[in-house]
Amino acid sequence: MTCKLCNSSENVEEYEFGANQSVALCSTCRTQIENDTLDEEHFNCLNDAMWSEESNVKVLSYVLWSKLGRGDMCDMMYLEGDEEALAKSILEAESNKVVVKDANGVELKAGDSVVILKDLDVKGAGFTAKRGTTVRNISIPQDVEGHIEGRVNGTKIYLKTEFLKKA
Repeated sequence: MTCKLCNSSENVEEYEFGANQSVALCSTCRTQIENDTLDEEHFNCLNDAMWSEESNVKVLSYVLWSKLGRGDMCDMMYLEGDEEALAKSILEAESNKVVVKDANGVELKAGDSVVILKDLDVKGAGFTAKRGTTVRNISIPQDVEGHIEGRVNGTKIYLKTEFLKKA
C-alpha cells in the first residue's frame, strides 16, 4: 500500500478526516496534517494527487491546498458538487475550531498534559486540585471557552486555562 498523496510506502495507514472519510497516508503526510505544520515543499506532491480518480484524495488535496494558501491550485481543481461541499465544510469546521492557550500563551491540544499553577477548589466535588498536579490526556470542550477538561483525583472536571501551564 502506498500513500495516496506522495506515493511513499513508509508506515502507510488509513487517515480519517471529515465525516467518515479516509485516505491511505504515509507517516510524514499524516504527522504534518495532524500537527498542522504543513511543509509546502513536501506537499508539492499534491500537484499529482489533486487529479486522482478517488473522491477522498481530491477533497483532501483541496483542503491542504487551501491551508497552504494556494488558492491558485484550488481554482485549477475540478470537484463534483458533493466533493466541493465536503471540502468547504471541513475547512469551515477547522476555522471555527476553538484555540485554547495556557497561562503562558502556549496553545493546548487534546491529549496534552498540563500542570496546575495554583490550588483550585473544585465545586461540587469536595476537594481541592493542588498546585503542581499534572493533568494528563486533556480534552478541549467546544462549548466552554477558556477551559480544558481532564481528570483530577479520578474526577472529570473543567479547569480554567489561566491556572494551567503545558507540561
